[in-house]
Amino acid sequence: MQPMVIAERGTYTFSDYFKLNLEVEDVLAYFGYGFVVQNVALPQTAVNPQRVRDLTTRLEESLPFISLSNETARREFLIAPVIAELVYYTHAKVRVEMPVTVSQQLQGTFDYFLQAGQRLLVVEAKKGDLQNGFTQLAVELVALDKLEKSDEKLLYGAVSMGNAWQFGLLDRQAKRVTQSLTLYRVPDDLETLLEILVAILKGD
Repeated sequence: MQPMVIAERGTYTFSDYFKLNLEVEDVLAYFGYGFVVQNVALPQTAVNPQRVRDLTTRLEESLPFISLSNETARREFLIAPVIAELVYYTHAKVRVEMPVTVSQQLQGTFDYFLQAGQRLLVVEAKKGDLQNGFTQLAVELVALDKLEKSDEKLLYGAVSMGNAWQFGLLDRQAKRVTQSLTLYRVPDDLETLLEILVAILKGD
């Protein structure tokens, strides 16, 4: 059954879908997209292990002294350093809090929008509740699908609490969003996380 609350209210921002606590498959069905949760073989590209060790050390040294009780702190001290490291490898252009308007029900801001050539990545930052965060990310991927005119067959996104990342991808031909089962921890899985992020933006 489709979440009729969406149609009844009429106007929504991306963050509203996080607050509504609706099932992601119901929200996606409303927009005409399918949904599946499964293991995903995400692409990976090798990164410099010494740079990863250096970043890991910096995080491990600083995090014990930083309160991560709000989203802003997680974005600045956990997510932004990973994004900055990603730019080193990909030279991607980064837009922070990028405004997007597709329709009254598909509007708001992308926390991070990265573009390297035709390759795109949306990152949604949350202080908690990855599942509702993924619902918001899924809606943002739908909006990106409607905006993006390239021939890219897959659109990638990630929802992150800073210390945990989860990926999603939208198959444009099948009109289906896939939620990866795997969580990547920071700093423990930092090297693997960066290998995936680099591969997404480099097209490996």
